[in-house]
Amino acid sequence: MARIAMIGAGSLQFTRRLTQDILNHESLRDAHIALMDIDAGRLRLVAQVMENMKEQHDLGCTFSATTEQREALAGADFVVCTIMVGGLDAYRADVEIPLKYGVDVCVGDTLNPGGVFRGLRHVPVLLDIAQDMEELCPEALLLNHANPMAICTWAVQKSFPHLQSVGLCHGTQHTTDLLCKWLRVPEEECTVYWAGINHMAWLLEFEHNGKDLYPRMWEKLDEEGPIKNERYRFEMMKATGYFCTELPGHTSEYVPYFRHREDLKELFGGPWLMGETAGDLNAQIGMQDFYQQEMSGMAAGEVPVPYEAGQRSEEFTAEIMNARLTGVPFRFAGNVLNRGFITNLPQECCVEVPVFADRDGLHATCVGELPRVCAALCRSNVSVQELAVEAALGGDFEAAYHACLVDPLTAAVLAPHEIRNLTGEMFAAQMQWLPQFHGKENAAPGHSADRLETGVTQVREGDDVYPRTRMFGGE
Repeated sequence: MARIAMIGAGSLQFTRRLTQDILNHESLRDAHIALMDIDAGRLRLVAQVMENMKEQHDLGCTFSATTEQREALAGADFVVCTIMVGGLDAYRADVEIPLKYGVDVCVGDTLNPGGVFRGLRHVPVLLDIAQDMEELCPEALLLNHANPMAICTWAVQKSFPHLQSVGLCHGTQHTTDLLCKWLRVPEEECTVYWAGINHMAWLLEFEHNGKDLYPRMWEKLDEEGPIKNERYRFEMMKATGYFCTELPGHTSEYVPYFRHREDLKELFGGPWLMGETAGDLNAQIGMQDFYQQEMSGMAAGEVPVPYEAGQRSEEFTAEIMNARLTGVPFRFAGNVLNRGFITNLPQECCVEVPVFADRDGLHATCVGELPRVCAALCRSNVSVQELAVEAALGGDFEAAYHACLVDPLTAAVLAPHEIRNLTGEMFAAQMQWLPQFHGKENAAPGHSADRLETGVTQVREGDDVYPRTRMFGGE
């Protein structure tokens, strides 16, 4: 019997979907699933929904629920992480503070100031999970779904090199499905080869029964134009020669070309995750009541809990578990430290490459070189991630500022002194979730983190721009 710990299980949608994936594998049908969340109220509801699903569909698994991380981890074979530190309050700050300064994002959970600060919040929690795993379940595999994927994976694998872990996303699956439907070819007959970094992986090969599909993509693009609301990604394909993950709203945030001008957002953007300002945040806020009502109804037995035998989602998680237990290999796009896998990206950065799972573990494959322009765009993001990891691991205020400073979108909008002010305001709003910075002095000697200065400083001609003390206080 496999024992699975779900850390951050208070998300009903993901927990229910992942549980269905798990229980649709013969090797996992008698699994024990330990649900853990720090929100006791949400956890109680989710646990009741899972118990109702078990009874309504006569499932052979067992569940337990706890707010204690160590209790959930004890003896685990697999640890699934879906945390969101600070919840919507922190997410609002990630999106709304940069927007005050003109840094307009659609999602803001991976790069940009919001992605940097989400990483600063998540890394300490992930390191705590990894440390407990080393003691309580050292042979377990950590399957992380929490963004920012590259920053989180980099920090964990750098800090705990002997722990088995991988970062998982669904961008490659979604994009492959999108393109196959667009070209009207059966996905099961296609071969795809994705590589790069998380949310900026490139479709290096795309074939149907051995025939290259890129010429057909170019032809269809010329005849019909891009898929509706996919103009950002097709514009990047025209620029680079290659299609990329992630959704258009994501893609628009990772490059300096689109979101700094309203006319460009109108030309290329679309609704919600296709490019809308704060599209993901607004959707999450708008769906809160619906999800709460749905969860409460399922927990009370008033609404049946859906379960489709034989149906699995696009997530890789359960497939990896099955491969580890049965030895039947499974190939997926995984996030790992770059140990020669992509030769023209920095060694030890986080890359997304084809990985095989089997009984012996996880085996990342060697890609070689990315196309030069694709590698250059990836490196612009890797620079942000590297500085964010340094800030997260060391509680380094200046490294956090530098991560925001070199962010491509932020740099397209703001001057360095404005980015310093933005970073200071982000710290002021989020210090309660950043324990690694507590009690530390910032880059300006004698100015502690509880004296943060906020707001945009007006700079006049002849001013001395910009004293380092202004970031987190100063006289």
